[in-house]
Amino acid sequence: MKSDHCVAIADFITGDLKPERQILGDTAQVVALDARCEEDLIGRIEDVDAIVLYHAISITRTTIERLTRCKVIVRGGVGYDNVDWRAAREHNIPVAIVPDYGSEEVADTAIGMALALTRGIHLQNSRLRSGPGMWDYTNAVPLTRLRGSVFGVVGLGRIGSAAALRAKALGMDVIFYDPYKPDGYDRALGIRRVETLEALLSQSMVVSLHCPHTEETRGMIDAQAIARMPAGSYLINTARGAIVDTSAIPQALASGQLAGAGIDVLPQEPPAEDDPLILAWRDPAHAAHERLILNPHSAFYSEEGLLDIRTKSTETCRRAIVGEPLRNVVN
Repeated sequence: MKSDHCVAIADFITGDLKPERQILGDTAQVVALDARCEEDLIGRIEDVDAIVLYHAISITRTTIERLTRCKVIVRGGVGYDNVDWRAAREHNIPVAIVPDYGSEEVADTAIGMALALTRGIHLQNSRLRSGPGMWDYTNAVPLTRLRGSVFGVVGLGRIGSAAALRAKALGMDVIFYDPYKPDGYDRALGIRRVETLEALLSQSMVVSLHCPHTEETRGMIDAQAIARMPAGSYLINTARGAIVDTSAIPQALASGQLAGAGIDVLPQEPPAEDDPLILAWRDPAHAAHERLILNPHSAFYSEEGLLDIRTKSTETCRRAIVGEPLRNVVN
């Protein structure tokens, strides 16, 4: 029997919806809208019972005020800065997230980027490919030993903790800054806590970002913050793009203040063609060409992780429609 209920997948997921249909069964129909911007939702989402939103678009108050029967908005991921959760709360619509997917994948990516940069793997490959040069290790001189060097984690949530444990397994001296984390996590994980961001920046060979995008963290890593890091250090961002003022990275790489940067997320995705970071990255004469790794917001991805996020998002929608208690509500 065809259900009168409907779950809309706003963006990102298209094509085969078998995982979603298996979970919803006769509870609801599911449709993928493949929206590229919020305006694409007009006339298509107003009477749905649940919405799954990924990272390609935002849902603002404008859209939320048009929803007539929505029981939940599920952000298929951890960060929810692309949902106006306050407006949703005013309209009694819960906003839920999926906090337990992809933690391993994102942590692996952060460590992978750190290793590719600190061991000169990316630099050597780039230089050898660009011309004959010297087929010799001196292309990447100087490199320093990882064991005993400081790995700084900003934000000790699930992913930050996973990255910290991986860095610790490499023999690095792991420190973290997270003013919202209760005491005791440092002892449980065998890492060190620092009380200020400045203290973390000033002593870290590698700074790895794992905090949410909030008013407090927006633009937190800017030119001034990078200047506090030791000369020749490394910056990794697999968190949210707006945490970093990416316009500061090209100059930091050119001056040697940063020896490398690994960026999985940008403030605007895809970036503008005239973005200073993109221009430097594509310029063979700029240090960023060899010392910057860019990924298209893909750290979360594995086939298993993607299936996790789809099934858990859909299960939350099913719970909302049938009136079961919801998990991981953020508003």
